[in-house]
Amino acid sequence: MLTEDYITEVYCFIDDMMKECWKNIRKRGPGPKLSDAEVITMEIAGESLGMDCDKTIHRYFRDHWRHLFPNLGTRTTFLRQAANLWRVKQEIRRILLTRLLPNGSRISIVDGFPMPVCGFRRAHFSKLFKGEATYGYCAAKAMTYYGLKGHLLIDLSGIIVDCTVASANIDEREMLLEMHSEPGSIVLGDKGYICNKTMKAEFGALGILLHTPLRSNMKDDRSPEEVKALNNQRRLIETVIAQLTERFNAEKIRARDLWHLTVRISRKLLAHSINCCI
Repeated sequence: MLTEDYITEVYCFIDDMMKECWKNIRKRGPGPKLSDAEVITMEIAGESLGMDCDKTIHRYFRDHWRHLFPNLGTRTTFLRQAANLWRVKQEIRRILLTRLLPNGSRISIVDGFPMPVCGFRRAHFSKLFKGEATYGYCAAKAMTYYGLKGHLLIDLSGIIVDCTVASANIDEREMLLEMHSEPGSIVLGDKGYICNKTMKAEFGALGILLHTPLRSNMKDDRSPEEVKALNNQRRLIETVIAQLTERFNAEKIRARDLWHLTVRISRKLLAHSINCCI
């Protein structure tokens, strides 16, 4: 798909969604020159094209697509308008999930990915996210880092059901208990989600059946074919995490507080969901 066609399709999609879910955003005062649908379109298209900095997105559309956005003003005006639309973007994504997963998610996959705040050598004097950032270990990359950790829950179709960010040293199983996994659903995780009897009882009380590969010294009552099938399905989340970290740069923290980080992550999740719809 050509870039101009993609931008146009995203705009039409966003405009229709806004008319459906949020009709009266402003109750008084003059409306902005650049429409809200155009602002969200610039954000979504910019994220999908690998630009996660607000400054880069504004400059890109100013230099290359001014004919599509003739009312584009200064960067400051664009940033303020985009920030004020955070609740609208959350509502659009909520409606999208009901369309993409009308019957909910009966089988989900969970995993985490590291979000370093700074280089390891600078960790001892870094003031970014002080009180939230901690030391953590990423088994997939075999590295110790300082920062936060993203926790992702997806459906078997690759749709992101939920995503949250926490300190790097928080137990992944505790974060899974806080994420939106439906009662009666099956959740597939890696060895980091192996539970003891107490945690199994907590998941059972919530109606969640957690499947993980077991360690070599643990007895597995499941058949080898079932374990192989579960492991093959679980690998899908590695693809989704690669999309978020490589295309949307979700692994890079370009914020100085949790509110701005939450807004940035929400925008990336919305862009991923819209691309799945398109």
